[in-house]
Amino acid sequence: MSNIDVEIYMSQFINFFETNPNDLIDLIGDLNKQEFYDLVKSQCEKNKSQGDDVTLTQDQIIDIVIKLKKVDVKNSKMVVIVDKVFQSTKFGLIGLN
Repeated sequence: MSNIDVEIYMSQFINFFETNPNDLIDLIGDLNKQEFYDLVKSQCEKNKSQGDDVTLTQDQIIDIVIKLKKVDVKNSKMVVIVDKVFQSTKFGLIGLN
């Protein structure tokens, strides 16, 4: 059986985004809002079972959105384009290697 604190928090959480739909769109974009709410509830229950407050932190909400977007930050490749290998300064040319 679900904890009453989680149910109250989820009710307020959903009510906020139902009355402010633009804020929800800003947060999750085109993601499925029901999946988002399910993961939020799951995290609330996890927080409660660990003895923490049921409310989510900003980092936890961001982690949920990233999880839903399936962004793999660890395996993403960064491409850096160097404009000039040598930069001219008052001391002469400096190599940027």
